[in-house]
Amino acid sequence: MKKQVLNYETLLKVTRAISHSHDPEEVVLLTVTGIRDALGVKGCTLFLINHKTKNLEVAASIGLSDTYLNKGPVSTVDSIAQSLEGPVAISNVMDDPRVQYPGEAKKEGIASILSVPVEAAGHVLGSLRVYTAPRWDFTLNDVNFVQAMACMAGLAVVMARQYKGMKDSLEVLKGLRDPKTVKSTKRTPYEGVPVSAPAPKKAKKKK
Repeated sequence: MKKQVLNYETLLKVTRAISHSHDPEEVVLLTVTGIRDALGVKGCTLFLINHKTKNLEVAASIGLSDTYLNKGPVSTVDSIAQSLEGPVAISNVMDDPRVQYPGEAKKEGIASILSVPVEAAGHVLGSLRVYTAPRWDFTLNDVNFVQAMACMAGLAVVMARQYKGMKDSLEVLKGLRDPKTVKSTKRTPYEGVPVSAPAPKKAKKKK
């Protein structure tokens, strides 16, 4: 019952953070910290997909060393790829081919991993992973809790991106309405930002 209460408190903290903050870094850091503390695990990392490299890049992490985090590129294909579609629990990292860096995981003291997708608006944004030092048989409650946290983190990232786009658009609109900055109706081919133009020269009077 105590763990269940902790999980609800963590969910409430993250929900409040999403409603008050437009900074995705703050929310994802609170997410990984909340999971680590609520479940009492070694560490937690939230990855986002880099679509250019097809790798997972660390957005926030707690409890893991820089050496482990910088062990090499984390591939969306070779590193627990199935977890981008649904939750995957690995009880023994040394005996599972889905783990991309088993040797490095052993050196870090990691025995088990739970990985779930980070999704929002029907799109997969990345992966949220929980790391334990002792061998761990993840329960359905553990999986559901981590999935709920992953959903909120994904929502926070999307909302922050939309807020940034809205803020940029408002700045452009303010510029369009400001007579001090609008000196012509010319527009750049990029942002629709007005381009100042020199005033037309007055025609000389004929003598």
